[in-house]
Amino acid sequence: QNPDVTITDNVLHFRAQGHGAKGDNIYEFEIEFLEPVEPKPVCRVTQRQLNITVQKKESNWWERLTKQEKRPLFLAPDFDRWLDESDAEMELKEKEEEKINKMKIESRAPKDPFKHLKKGYLIMYNLVQFLGFSWIFVNMTVRLFILGKDSFYDTFHTISDMMYFCQTLAFMEIMNSLIGLVRAPLIPTVVQILGRNFVLFVILGSLEEMQSKPVVFFIFYIWSITELFRYPYYMLSCMGIEWKPLTWLRYTVWIPLYPLGGLSEAVCIVQSIPIFSETGKFSLGLPNPLNVTIQFPFVLQLYLIALFLGVFVNFRHLYKQRKQHLGPKKRKMK
Repeated sequence: QNPDVTITDNVLHFRAQGHGAKGDNIYEFEIEFLEPVEPKPVCRVTQRQLNITVQKKESNWWERLTKQEKRPLFLAPDFDRWLDESDAEMELKEKEEEKINKMKIESRAPKDPFKHLKKGYLIMYNLVQFLGFSWIFVNMTVRLFILGKDSFYDTFHTISDMMYFCQTLAFMEIMNSLIGLVRAPLIPTVVQILGRNFVLFVILGSLEEMQSKPVVFFIFYIWSITELFRYPYYMLSCMGIEWKPLTWLRYTVWIPLYPLGGLSEAVCIVQSIPIFSETGKFSLGLPNPLNVTIQFPFVLQLYLIALFLGVFVNFRHLYKQRKQHLGPKKRKMK
């Protein structure tokens, strides 16, 4: 209890009260070191033992610990922490070899001279997309509060130019995945980009009758909310920054929004089938090289099946990503 440990004239003085071989008593001893040490020892008391750390003034090897040649009876080496000169040399040699091997591996790895250029491109791409979808979301939200349900019917005419820009630019994500610029899997990326652009350009862009339907509002609104969290997450990742609330939102908001988006797109296609049947637009009649008649409404019916299969593929992919980023971390076995 309350150990008194001091070093004066290179001699360690110890005095404390405790229970030992002589029962409850005051124990004290002195150790005169072989060579000079720092006069400020570090003392740490635990339930089982007392640790005293003394720092040498000069880093060199001693022949023995004490100045007297005969070691005191109460003093015994701790071989678990013992290190002699040969062991230290081996340890130092291993560290140097490990350092050299690491440098060799790094030198063999090809350096990418366009690394910073690629990072800058990805940051700018995600920033532009984030700003574009932010404009869409804010514009639609303001119009909804001001006009109420009336804003549903002219959503396309108000928002379509910016949506065309963002979704056309999104084709770059397929290229980024193809050339290995990002690690995103190709198939889910292609399914999402082509699926959205099919609805935007083929269904809504080609039929004026579809452009004033309320389903357009829900499609655009769901798309914009999803991208409000996806693009800033990727932008910060390019800069090596992780913001946990944004990570949680990125891998959580899609759970309700993705099925709703797929349902809205399906409703849009179902509503367009009678119009395509009546107008015959995009239908391929006889004669043609294949000598067959292809009705576009039938193609849309097949696309509806592909749409729900695509939703399943992307849902499974996003679920795995969520589990990877937000699931419980596995502890390493020691």
